Amino acid sequence: MSQLSVRSHSIDTMRGMTLALMIIVNMSISEEKSYAPLLHAVWHGLTLTDLVFPTFLFVVGTSLSFAMDKYQSLGNAAVLKKVFTRTVLIFLCGYCLYWFPFFQMDKAGEWGIIPFENTRILGVLQRIALSYGLASLIVHFGKTRGAALYSVAALVGYWWIMLAWGDYTLEGNAAIRLDKLVLGVSHMYRGEGVPFDPEGILGTIPSTVNVIAGYLAGRFLRSRGANFEVVAKLLMVGAVAVVIALAWSGLFPLNKKLWTSSYVVCTIGIDLCVLGVLTYIIDIASVRKWTWFFEVFGKNTLFIYLLSEVGSSIFWIAHVGDKALFDWLYLSGFQWWAGDKNGSLVFALVFMMLCWWAGYVMDRKRIYIKL
Repeated sequence: MSQLSVRSHSIDTMRGMTLALMIIVNMSISEEKSYAPLLHAVWHGLTLTDLVFPTFLFVVGTSLSFAMDKYQSLGNAAVLKKVFTRTVLIFLCGYCLYWFPFFQMDKAGEWGIIPFENTRILGVLQRIALSYGLASLIVHFGKTRGAALYSVAALVGYWWIMLAWGDYTLEGNAAIRLDKLVLGVSHMYRGEGVPFDPEGILGTIPSTVNVIAGYLAGRFLRSRGANFEVVAKLLMVGAVAVVIALAWSGLFPLNKKLWTSSYVVCTIGIDLCVLGVLTYIIDIASVRKWTWFFEVFGKNTLFIYLLSEVGSSIFWIAHVGDKALFDWLYLSGFQWWAGDKNGSLVFALVFMMLCWWAGYVMDRKRIYIKL
């Protein structure tokens, strides 16, 4: 059996760990009632939470290293069909997630469909879909050389665009200007206090590099196998990437919401180091008893993520008295005995475990939902 046909337990575990952390950070109560690592940086900077999304894209890339091997023999038309179909389906899942619950009651007490003109078009799954689709085409047609060239051009080119067409502030950057022009303010995220989408159009250019980096790392690991030399190279390249990113951040700050080039290089570097450590622990030292928990998340990743987001949305939509169900559960079930921040963390952990349990039941019944 060739190395390319052997699955990596470290990659599978990293995928599950990322989803688990993503669910936890998405359940943060507020800035005052959550621990700082479980919150995004206000603007420039990097927290543990800011690592989650790019790491998810990275593991999408590692999964792509498996899929593209199967696609290569099918011909260009079949590859285009598979990539396009998967991209559209993931994008639509993300769009429907933001449109959910699709119906609302007006002031007259009558139910109607939430108007399309008030829906957010882009978002987390939409960025994953677009980054996956673009990265798939690049690695299929451009191979490793084309992927490397795109990555350098994308990161440098994005820096130039952001520098030439705006600044690095919330309201003055080039990304917000493009989104307003193409999408319109009614279709943009408003959680920053102004219409600004952290998953906007322009940021897809550098975010695709996170997927490509995962693809190249996955191919490298699978072709060379798990050994000390591979671990050393992953750690070394990762460390160099972090150093380069920190130096670059003096000119182009680390910023998740702008998805700056320095942020991309830094998160890729950290992901390479994490993959190297996991490869040593799991694939070389064979310390695997703990990995089964995260592998449950990895087997139905998209479904469990959607389940967590729908569940969280229902918590905010449903009310108990004058309080949203989300706040009521937090206050009555956790905050009163654990305190603000500990209560918020325990609440998030319990919700994550409920999502895990749903994945565990599906795994036991051998139900796997994939696009």
